[in-house]
Amino acid sequence: MTCPETKPDSIIQTVGDLCKLCYTCVRDCPAKAIRVMNGQAQIIPERCITCGNCVRVCRQKAKRYTDSVPETLDILKSPAKEKVAIVAPSFPAEFHDMKTPQLVAMLRKSGFTKACQVAYGADLVAREYQRLVSEDKGGGMIATSCPAIVTYIEKYQPEMIKSLAPICSPMVASARVAKERFGKESKIVFIGPCIAKKNEMLRYPDEIDSVLTFEELRRLFADISLAPEQFAASTDGFDPPHPGLGMLFPISRGLLQAADLKEDLLSQNVVASDGKHGFIPAIEEFSTGDLQTRLLELLCCKGCINGPGASNEISQYKKRKLVSSYAAENIGRKSDSDKDSRISLAPQYHPDDVRAKKPSGKEITEVLAKMGKTRTEDELDCGACGYPSCRDHAVAILNGLAESEMCLPYVIERLKKSLADLSVSNKQLEKAKQALINAEKLASMGQLSAGIAHEINNPLGIILLNASLVLESIPEKSENYEDMKLIVEQAEQCKKIVSGLLNFARKNKVLFQQINVPEFLSERCLKTIIRPDKIKLDFENNGSDPFAEIDPDQMVQVMTNLIVNAIEAMPGGGKLLVSFKDSPGEIRIGVKDEGSGIPKEHLNKIFEPFFTTKQIGKGTGLGLAVTYGIVKMHHGRIEVSSNCNPAKGQTGTQFTIIIPRKAKQY
Repeated sequence: MTCPETKPDSIIQTVGDLCKLCYTCVRDCPAKAIRVMNGQAQIIPERCITCGNCVRVCRQKAKRYTDSVPETLDILKSPAKEKVAIVAPSFPAEFHDMKTPQLVAMLRKSGFTKACQVAYGADLVAREYQRLVSEDKGGGMIATSCPAIVTYIEKYQPEMIKSLAPICSPMVASARVAKERFGKESKIVFIGPCIAKKNEMLRYPDEIDSVLTFEELRRLFADISLAPEQFAASTDGFDPPHPGLGMLFPISRGLLQAADLKEDLLSQNVVASDGKHGFIPAIEEFSTGDLQTRLLELLCCKGCINGPGASNEISQYKKRKLVSSYAAENIGRKSDSDKDSRISLAPQYHPDDVRAKKPSGKEITEVLAKMGKTRTEDELDCGACGYPSCRDHAVAILNGLAESEMCLPYVIERLKKSLADLSVSNKQLEKAKQALINAEKLASMGQLSAGIAHEINNPLGIILLNASLVLESIPEKSENYEDMKLIVEQAEQCKKIVSGLLNFARKNKVLFQQINVPEFLSERCLKTIIRPDKIKLDFENNGSDPFAEIDPDQMVQVMTNLIVNAIEAMPGGGKLLVSFKDSPGEIRIGVKDEGSGIPKEHLNKIFEPFFTTKQIGKGTGLGLAVTYGIVKMHHGRIEVSSNCNPAKGQTGTQFTIIIPRKAKQY
């Protein structure tokens, strides 16, 4: 029998603030009814089979189901004559902390006029399954006790609806018995461990008025301040009719024992499977004919005792024992069910195909390529995204159910790249910061140098002139000759320092010219350098376009400073390499030596005026400062790399000058 399609708001919702994007809910959703968008895992109502797996596995409690406590309290306060609680047979596993009569007393105290067991409806259902299987009319059928299984077939295998057993669930059968015994106007509230029953209730609005999970019933008791110790354990138990083997229904394969059916491995007339990973393959093989059986009994959970609406955390086997023990103790109270033989067990099904169009292989390949999966071995199928394979994930992306960022290896690779880019940016920022510090130092030192040079240049010239005249007038063999010679030499050194200060302080205007740089380096710079024989000088031209706009006179000074420093760094000899490289926008001139190298702690100081590691009298400490200033006037930069530790390889230093090919005018 079919009924009109109903599309309610989602019974299960996501609490956005609590969702941590662990994708556990995606992984455990057999229907893949969860869409990840903007970092939130949202339930898709039309795809959801309300199995509750997402609620069970979410440690953050970000998945919650619709609260039926308020509507149940309204029913209990209503003027209806009979308000009937029909309790699922898994209750012994939930309410193991109280006696059954105490539970029933609490139900009555809360406002229920009757408390009956759904296990009685399970007896009726089991008897019908036994009849249908024994008739053996050919073809197989799928048991319909689990509403999540029924909903899955309606949505994802609608062509299999014809294979669903023409039998309603024990909940519906019990509700019909209650309506028959206590009046059509009776209010029926189902109480059990199953969230999917809330969805099933919508199919039977005239027969079931509310569905409470066990967890909700405990909250209802708490809201009205009811506790088991308030009631004696010797009070009456459930109202009749009393069940038989239907009490075993919540245990996996309990239906088979209640219906006196055996899962015979030889005949395979009956096959049972349970769990979120077991029922889908069973349905698929049943649909293809690979699985041939008279009855396929399926449960979405590992037995109803493990339903997501239960509140306690005791083990599965202890739950089995509690249910089995209760059934064994109460089996003798079985009511005569013959008078309920006229109760209709007809179900209501409706097709609701929500299957998305399967993408083409090309589309899947394109999505995988965007995530860096261009080869078969790149498809790790690690399951971190919540999907069993990379291709399933790609299909979900194409169907709007998932995002590329759900792929952990893909995100890690992107993170590595971002960290690498950030590292480069940090290095560039550090260089820019150091360049700014150097520029500030140079500006301050330039002003100071100009003042010093101006004040001492003229007196120094007079001292040097008169000292030279006195030296010329003294015979070389005189005892005062060496002293006066030392005065002249030191005055000359002071003159060099003052000259360097003037070169450093003045802001010369750069006269840019179009120059063939390799030719300029080899003919004007290198040929004028006087070098010892033990220094081997090489020039490498690796450029493609030799021309750039520079000030040749000032660049001669730059190259002279760098080359002379390199020669002085190799007193024992070595190789000196001057190189030229270029790109469309800039030129690069390198000066590399095999000297002793510059200690790391000195690298940040080498462009400061007067900083030198040479012996006193061997240098002024202004050469690199002047070089730095000239390169900056060319709107370029200087990079330095050096190794002074022989254990790390060849020692030496390389200066690289990078200058724009086209002069920048400001």
